Amino acid sequence: MKIRSVRCHEISEDITTVTMDTLELSDPAPDEVQIRIRACAINFPDILMIQGKYQFAPPLPFAPGGEVAGDVIATGSNVRDLKVGDKVCADTRYGGFAEAINVPANLVKPIPGDLDYAKAASYKTTYITAFVALTLRGNLQPGETLLVHGATGGVGMAAVDLGKHFGAKVIATGGDDDKLAVVKARGADHVINYTLPDGSLGGFREEVKALTDGNGADVIYDPVGGSVFDESMRCINWGGRILTIGFTSGVWPQAPVNHILIKQISVIGVRAGEVGRRNPALGKQIDDDLTALIEQKAIDPYVCQTFALDDAVAAMKMLTDRKVIGKVVITP
Repeated sequence: MKIRSVRCHEISEDITTVTMDTLELSDPAPDEVQIRIRACAINFPDILMIQGKYQFAPPLPFAPGGEVAGDVIATGSNVRDLKVGDKVCADTRYGGFAEAINVPANLVKPIPGDLDYAKAASYKTTYITAFVALTLRGNLQPGETLLVHGATGGVGMAAVDLGKHFGAKVIATGGDDDKLAVVKARGADHVINYTLPDGSLGGFREEVKALTDGNGADVIYDPVGGSVFDESMRCINWGGRILTIGFTSGVWPQAPVNHILIKQISVIGVRAGEVGRRNPALGKQIDDDLTALIEQKAIDPYVCQTFALDDAVAAMKMLTDRKVIGKVVITP
């Protein structure tokens, strides 16, 4: 079957070097299913793979896109639990910027609840990251104060959503008032614009302390790094936990060990995907827990915009230009 796919042929800082290719997609192998892709979410790792900055490097040429949703259009001879016509979502790691894809059947599951294709392709990476961070790593308790940085992005918005579900008081930070208004409308107790007059990030320390009777936040969820991490060290409660999710600021901070000692705080790294790879049983349990929350309508992925496959570069640029609220999705 001939399909169109947006592919990266060379590692480059310039994401516009990807090309629209027409290629032959083979029949699925015995343990694979073939999915007609209806939606593919865009995540920062997709862009980092094109730039050669991600810890995993697909073989060239490759199509970015690690989260897809669509319809099963063919099954391998060994596949029993899925059939043609099933509406499914899948973790593909890469390959999703395409009209169709072959995926190992063990990575494919029915779309949970009544999610549409766009939301079904958008929830897993962000919500598993937030779920692992807040439960397994951060041990967030009801009544605690959770400070979520980068709260207008996908992983941040998922943390706000789950933090409220777990009974925390949520303070959300971001760099745009209009985006923060969406986060506030979706349940955050307080929002703070942490963009300073010179364009740098920070300036939330005193407001966080004021909102917590001077104590600071109990758990801080930080996908930003840089000066945001530095400022967080100044507004964390005694015995608090800083969850390091990533470094969208482009700066790896240095943790001051004296503050860690004096306040008896924990700085905790979170690589959520690694949990399931190292402990498949635990990974399945986490996935089942999230599926249950979706079916109960306890959490709700937020998609701000969809793009056609031909506009994949524009969709990625929307992410790199920090214009996305929640998730942006390609709909081939």
